[in-house]
Amino acid sequence: MAGNTIHRTSSAPMKTILPPQELLDDLCSRFVLNVPQEDLESFERIFFLLEQAHWFYEDNSVEQNPALKSLSFKEFTSLMFNNCAALRPYINHIDDIYKDFTTYKFRVPVSGAIILDESYERCLLVKGWKIGASWSFPRGKKSKDEEDHTCAYREVLEETGFDISNLLNLDDYIEVVIGEQRVRLYIIAGVKEDTAFAPLTKKEISEISWHRLDEILPASDEVFSRGTNGLKLYMVAPFQTALKAWIAAHPPPPGQKTEASAKAMCVWKVKSSNLGGGASTADNQLQKAGSDAQDAADVRPGRSFRNFRFDVPSILQSIDAAFSANEN
Repeated sequence: MAGNTIHRTSSAPMKTILPPQELLDDLCSRFVLNVPQEDLESFERIFFLLEQAHWFYEDNSVEQNPALKSLSFKEFTSLMFNNCAALRPYINHIDDIYKDFTTYKFRVPVSGAIILDESYERCLLVKGWKIGASWSFPRGKKSKDEEDHTCAYREVLEETGFDISNLLNLDDYIEVVIGEQRVRLYIIAGVKEDTAFAPLTKKEISEISWHRLDEILPASDEVFSRGTNGLKLYMVAPFQTALKAWIAAHPPPPGQKTEASAKAMCVWKVKSSNLGGGASTADNQLQKAGSDAQDAADVRPGRSFRNFRFDVPSILQSIDAAFSANEN
């Protein structure tokens, strides 16, 4: 009977799907093939192009169609290699290529900024997107042939929305080597606490806060540790000794107001509903994509791919053939 109809609302998470072939083809064409030939001469460069494709997919495709699965970069590269004609010939080497790229990536120089308030008692830290992410000074990897200060300006603007170009002194920086990676942070002092901060990029920064320097000191003598306030400070601690020395040599202008009792102050935070990613019905297909790579012929050209050259003519020919077959 109509009067007894019961309407039920399901609390089950919305199903997610993998990107369709047309979308993967478009991403491959836009970010991999439509670039200068010199960018197709090594797998490192190709993977940096795939990172841009991944960001575009997450920031635009998933935003516009929430039914699409949010993918890790490794999942995304697996799909691209399995489904894009330009990358498919190299699918049997994807595990070695990915490992080689991640090793290389952690040697790419990083640049950014240590932003201090007017009293030099607080610094601005950003927190990564993923749940459980650590805090760090705003910074990022240098692009090819990019100057350190240019990278710092670009990365700080992307992660905080703050323009440091007129405040940056080329001689005021702290540089450390973490593992095999050189990290240079320019010191930007005297920024007002009420400055508006907000990242320009999506799904990269989850929170921006002012933190007191005396609260983020290492809890022990170990360089990589948590602060006395329990925060994860793996990318902050290595700079603290040099930063204290710089402040001692460059004291703040007299008369700046200090509030010794003030705690950390959040200036921007993403809505919690936008964080993380739920379960997906597409996981089996992702696992299959990975197993297909494992089942391919185990003919490995070697552990390093830095002398790799993309066979662009044959790839373009195969793509043209595929398009012609679809048209017919």
